[in-house]
Amino acid sequence: MEPVTESAPVVRPEDIAALRRFNRYFTRRIGALDDHYLGQDRPLGEARLLFEIGDGVSLRELRGRLALDAGYLSRMAKSLETQGLVRLTVPPHDTRLRLIELTPAGRVEVEEQHRRADALATGLLTTLTAPQRTELTDALATTQRLLRLAGITVALVDGATEDARGCLDAYAADIDARFPEGFDKTDLVRPEEVTGDAGAFFVAYEEERPVACGALRTLEPGVGEIRHVWVHPDARRLGLARRILTELELAAVAHDFAVVRLDTHATLTEAQAMYRACGYTEIPAYVDHVYASHWFEKRLTGAR
Repeated sequence: MEPVTESAPVVRPEDIAALRRFNRYFTRRIGALDDHYLGQDRPLGEARLLFEIGDGVSLRELRGRLALDAGYLSRMAKSLETQGLVRLTVPPHDTRLRLIELTPAGRVEVEEQHRRADALATGLLTTLTAPQRTELTDALATTQRLLRLAGITVALVDGATEDARGCLDAYAADIDARFPEGFDKTDLVRPEEVTGDAGAFFVAYEEERPVACGALRTLEPGVGEIRHVWVHPDARRLGLARRILTELELAAVAHDFAVVRLDTHATLTEAQAMYRACGYTEIPAYVDHVYASHWFEKRLTGAR
């Protein structure tokens, strides 16, 4: 069965224009266009790289974290090394890696960068009233959350892949700590239950790192069951669980399920609230499941 994905929503031209307008204003306002960012002798890219190095890191990790081209990152690292701000080394245990760390001069530079950045932010905020600063802080938090969510991709994967099983292991460890009775991993779905015609398994990726998952399996003809909707603690409160749930419902429609069901534990009150908010109705127990205390069902539109 070919995966069915949700059609891309229509983005209004005024929304696109607003985001681009904000980007242009903000990058100019903080001096990101200047080759001497914060009045120091380097552009924003090099300044940000110094900040990210911290107590030392591999260039490979930096490349993934900052989504930089390997050649561009290497040139910036060499430039900072020439300036005496960083030290590049090859660890004896893995000659394929290159490590980068700050020199004493680099640490002084980063401290000065922090001082100047704080001064710039203070200057921007000083002219606002306390309520206006609170409003701006709240708006920035919302902006960051939504942009972060927008950057996360959700992919249909085989239930036997390393990412799928890794997410399930993390899910099991998470709820084992939360359930008073613990959790037995034998309760996890098997790969063949959530792959191909039998079901579906989705993994969410943030900068290539798996951060969420959800499974769909066949319960009986015309009825699917949603299992193991999980979000990494670092990615919670973004709205990602609802996004995973939507993908599972679309997959259920593609599998010709008219109904999806699920159960949840008494301690997972936030999950119960989400399911109710997403149109799920609490029903009597449809299966004897040791970890279940609440059972839900949702009828789907669009199933053939």
